[in-house]
Amino acid sequence: MKIAIVCYPTFGGSGVVATELGLELAKKGHEIHFITYSQPVRLALLNKNLHYHEVHVPEYPLFHYQPYELALSSKLVDMVKLYKIDVLHVHYAIPHAYAGYMAKKMLEDEGIKIPMITTLHGTDITLVGNHPFYKPAVSFSINKSDIVTSVSSSLRDDTYRLFDIKKEIIVIPNFIEPNKSSSEEILSCKRSMMAKEDEKIITHISNFRKVKRIDDIVKIFYNIQKEIPAKLMMVGEGPEKQMAEDLCYSLGIYDKVVFFGNSSEIDKILCYSDLFLLPSETESFGLAALEAMACGVPVISSNSGGLPEVNIEGYSGYLSDVGDVNAMSKNAISILSDEVKLKQFKINAKEVASRFDILNIVPMYEEVYQQAIDKYTEKV
Repeated sequence: MKIAIVCYPTFGGSGVVATELGLELAKKGHEIHFITYSQPVRLALLNKNLHYHEVHVPEYPLFHYQPYELALSSKLVDMVKLYKIDVLHVHYAIPHAYAGYMAKKMLEDEGIKIPMITTLHGTDITLVGNHPFYKPAVSFSINKSDIVTSVSSSLRDDTYRLFDIKKEIIVIPNFIEPNKSSSEEILSCKRSMMAKEDEKIITHISNFRKVKRIDDIVKIFYNIQKEIPAKLMMVGEGPEKQMAEDLCYSLGIYDKVVFFGNSSEIDKILCYSDLFLLPSETESFGLAALEAMACGVPVISSNSGGLPEVNIEGYSGYLSDVGDVNAMSKNAISILSDEVKLKQFKINAKEVASRFDILNIVPMYEEVYQQAIDKYTEKV
């Protein structure tokens, strides 16, 4: 199949999932065309089946904000015609599904019929999409998609609750590559670079937005380090990072916290971690938690959104109510203070993560693509 993938090319979960999906599809022989405003951060163009097409948004003084949706829909039309694309797969309802629908209508005027799959990832529904300014466009874009998928049952339920959706939403979970890291990378992972031998290493990875409850992470770690020698590794950039640094200073623990910024070496950071913290206000899925679990790192998280579908209570980690710092601290200490328990939780975390192996998930998308193409062929 010839598949056009539209996504955000950033460190965010949706962009990572879309890129990894495209890479795996290309390995399986499909012709993949990424269409976005810059090259996705995890995209290495080392496969003859992979193509990247940049969306240029020309500067024009009439526009206070440049019309990306217009440029994207026009680019989609050109690429579909040039490469004879079979199916569009857009990640995020807005602006991508909206632009994809406009491209479909323009192509129809030229006698070209093409189906569109829309994958919902989270903030396009629960935060941005639910804003009154965007809600009609989001509902329209989802209902006009040929097939709609979501990354968790929780997100599917939220979509039905928040919008007037008349389409079936198919749940296809996010995924990881359990064996992505080479043995050489793991062997080169020196724990002593980050902490003393008797110190436990706690990690958090995110975009440092308010929804991640970054202050809770610092407070949980503060409680942990009072009981157990520990270091905290904070990976990512975002608006709450400065607040987190200031809080660490005020609590007197800044020397025990490392702020990495964005990193392309997540696996190396996780390979020497003992515990992962994700106390988010909401998570449509919890991809960061899954990536940690794939590296054998137990997770202390909130019980919000799709996290209970990923982190298994009392097995791969613990779940607590949003904002319950005391419970999360207690659960973290209970794991870290018992070496036998910590070892078992690490084994359990890997076992749960293996259920989300990319090799199990990609065929679900292939089936959906073929279903869309077949139905569309019958319809037209």
